[in-house]
Amino acid sequence: MSTTTRSAKAPTHEVFAVRRKEGTGKGRWQKIGACWPHDDGDGFNLRLDYLPLDGAELVIRKWKPKPEAATAKSGEG
Repeated sequence: MSTTTRSAKAPTHEVFAVRRKEGTGKGRWQKIGACWPHDDGDGFNLRLDYLPLDGAELVIRKWKPKPEAATAKSGEG
């Protein structure tokens, strides 16, 4: 499977646990799972590989191709 396309059943979003650094607004993002919408559009299936127990914030972001895949393509030829 290509890194720039997703199959119909592949997750459309990634789930991250974010531990924010006090006072900076920045944090450490750790990918912990994925999710994808139900066929009827009224909900999501969520798969977590890890469950943070330390109060980390859970963030769900739309899946995007990795930048190195685009860089590798442009370097060919």
